[in-house]
Amino acid sequence: MPRIDVVDAAGAKAGTAELDDALFGIEPNVAVMHQVVTAQLAARRAGTHSTRTRAEVRGGGAKPWKQKGTGRARVGSSRVPHWRGGGVAAGPKPRDYAQRTPKKMKRLALRSALSDRAGQGKVLVVDGWGFDTPRTRDALAALGAIGAEGNVLVVIDREDEAAWKSFRNLAGVHVVSPGELNTYDILVSDTVVFTTDTLPTAPEGERAAPAPAATTVEEADEVEEADEVEEAPVEEVEDEISVMDDPSADSDADGVANPEDETPFGPGSAHPLEDGSAPSPDYVVKGNADSMLYHPPESPFYGRTKAEVWFASAKAAEAAGFSLPQSMRAAEAADTGDTDDTDDTGEDTA
Repeated sequence: MPRIDVVDAAGAKAGTAELDDALFGIEPNVAVMHQVVTAQLAARRAGTHSTRTRAEVRGGGAKPWKQKGTGRARVGSSRVPHWRGGGVAAGPKPRDYAQRTPKKMKRLALRSALSDRAGQGKVLVVDGWGFDTPRTRDALAALGAIGAEGNVLVVIDREDEAAWKSFRNLAGVHVVSPGELNTYDILVSDTVVFTTDTLPTAPEGERAAPAPAATTVEEADEVEEADEVEEAPVEEVEDEISVMDDPSADSDADGVANPEDETPFGPGSAHPLEDGSAPSPDYVVKGNADSMLYHPPESPFYGRTKAEVWFASAKAAEAAGFSLPQSMRAAEAADTGDTDDTDDTGEDTA
């Protein structure tokens, strides 16, 4: 965590404080900040603007003059939009400008704004203001002493009434409580001033765990050796082939992956070449290890199937547990006349 100097109201150094990386050390997300600020400004709009249409304006019930014969343009009402005293066409009506912004987006925008100001060195921390009675002159002197310039955002606890009243009348100074801290106020301020009591920290579950620091060279070497020992099993697990994910990896049914076998699914099977073609003209049946289906050359799916395994014959494919697609099995049954014309009781239903 980066450390920052803590000063007192007179500008003298009073210690140091740690800025939480989760709040003050992230990469600012400009797009999210823009969307959140746009939503904040939209929510401030009252939306009470209203104009009257020609139907709401008083009068205009009678036709000003007859339709023809006067030489003037025809008109049906004296309250049309292009006449003085007429209604307004497509004018504003009361509406709600509020936009729905997800909570995670608001938190990310707030952290991005804090990180942006911290990265520019515009975040100051004061150990306490120490005002016994409210006095604007003392507040102005304190800001000058700590080096707060431009538009200043001062975060003060509500219970510190003397400091609150001292800062609230200063031009260019905006006072908020810790619960009111928001993205827009941070971005429109040149300097953000916290006290040690109001300095925000991330929730416990969102903080990054600090890395253990080695105090000696020997301890550093031990930490490196321990990391290497812990990482080795992870690499082996990543390179291991799961038999459940790839049945072809276990050709001898012993639960051990054998991806280099020449016959991944027993006799009459072979791996495809790099381009997916058969290793020799003897292999003409395509197999799909995921669906456990095989496709002979006469299959309508043969040209659209990429072989994951090749078989020398349909018998070799069936011996390995592969089967024909449902549509082909039904077609073969219809050609051979092997249909089931009996019901569950064994009686002929034909």
